[in-house]
Parts: sequence; structure tokens; C-alpha cells
Amino acid sequence: MNQQAVTLNERILVSTLRGTEPEPATPRDTGAPAGAVAAVTGAAGGIGAAIAARLTADGYAVALLDISDAVHLTRDDIGAPLSARLDVTDREDVQHVLAEVIKATGRLDVLVNCAGTAHRSSFADTSAQEFLRDINTNLLGTFLTCQAAVFPHMRAAGRGRLINIASVSGKTGGIGSVHADGSGGRSGAGYASAKAGVINLTRWIAREVGHLGITSNAVAPGPIATAMTDGHHYDTANIPIGRLGTPEEVADAVSWLAGRGAGYVNGIVLDVDGGLTRA
Repeated sequence: MNQQAVTLNERILVSTLRGTEPEPATPRDTGAPAGAVAAVTGAAGGIGAAIAARLTADGYAVALLDISDAVHLTRDDIGAPLSARLDVTDREDVQHVLAEVIKATGRLDVLVNCAGTAHRSSFADTSAQEFLRDINTNLLGTFLTCQAAVFPHMRAAGRGRLINIASVSGKTGGIGSVHADGSGGRSGAGYASAKAGVINLTRWIAREVGHLGITSNAVAPGPIATAMTDGHHYDTANIPIGRLGTPEEVADAVSWLAGRGAGYVNGIVLDVDGGLTRA
């Protein structure tokens, strides 16, 4: 991978590395440890960008990672110090980029896995390529990034938070919607299967790394108003709160799991779905 792929906003990064006092806490601040660093995959837009913005507001130096070059623009928009192109399905790329983040900042406290793809083809029309793309991006990518973050970085530090973005589709077998053109159906077989895998991978990792001072948790959004759901109509009558969620509401959940108040929380799946799967 190009050694220049990690681009830095030098003013912000140097301020962080020199131990400059953080900005005064806002009412939403979770109290990020001084100098703490977070990495967010799938951070170019949507939920990932909202998470990166929230963690930046919480006081983390955030590395935005995405396969799209748009991630650099998002970094500038939210005032984060680092960004890099990353293919989460490529083990060497994952290891290299996370190593570059740690080389630049000296640590990695929080990893949020939000990179994902979602096909909506019917069972009959889903190709093997479509199915595997969703499995590889959503599930394999989560495995590879968690593995690279823990070994050796978080294990050596004796601390870390792994937060994986799953989906209620991984619990229900897919959420149905109707597109503006009249077509409709549930989120695809590959996506639902991958997100179910993310949930169980998260729990498996929690049992594996808890004794190292590392926690592993998942957030399972319901229908969220993003570019991925744009043009699709969801029956909000089935959602007790009666509306779609926002990326910022998912980011709030991630912020809590990353913060001081969740130090003894490990192996959970936090639904952010307006009560869709509970009520």
C-alpha cells in the first residue's frame, strides 16, 4: 500500500501528540482519556461519519478509514487528525493501515467497525458474488480489523474497546422496505447473514479478550436515515417510536460503549431501533 495513504492534519495531530490540554468538555462529553485515539472504518459518510464526528467531540483523536477517497473530505469537515484509504477485506492493508495509525499517534484505544455493503436482491436473484461481497465486507472485514487491533497493539497496552456495527437484520433475518420504484423486499441474504455473524463474532471475541483488559460489544441499528436507505420506504407503524433513526443516535450508543461508563460492559448487543425488535 502507498506509504502516503495515511494523510495527516498536522496542526491537530501535533497538538494531540504534545499532550496539549483538550478542549473544555461539552455536556455530551464522555470523558475520553487524555490523548486517547479511536479508529473508525466506513467513516466516509453515513453512520461511520457520524460516529467519527461524535468521538472527535468526545475528545478522541480519530482516524477515519474507508475504501473511498471521500474519507479525506470527511476528516476535514469534522476536524479529525487522520484519514486513510482502507480495504477491510485485505489482511495486509488492514495490518499496514492500523500500524500507520499507531505509528502516528502512539496508541489505539477504540476501534469501531462500520464498513459495510448491502445488497437487496431476492433469494432467487442473489449471485454468489453479491452474497460473498456482503459476507467479506461486513463479517470478514470486522474479523480482520479486530484481530489486527488486538494483536499486538491493544494486548500490549492492556486496554481497548472493540465496537462493531451489526444490524437488527442479523437478528430478524432482514428488515423489509419498499423502494420508490415500487420494488421491495428485505435486506439481502448476504447482509443479514453477515450481520448475524458480526453479532456472534463480537460475543466470541468478548470471551477471548476480556482478561486482556479489552471489551468487545456491538451496536445493532434498525432502519436509519442514511444514503443506504434513501429511496426506500419503511413501515414506521411497526416501530414503537414511529420514525427512522438518525446516524447521530447510533453514534450516541457508540460513544457510551467507548466511554468510562461502559468499562464493565462486555459481549452485549445494543439495539438502536426504536423498539422494533423488542416491543
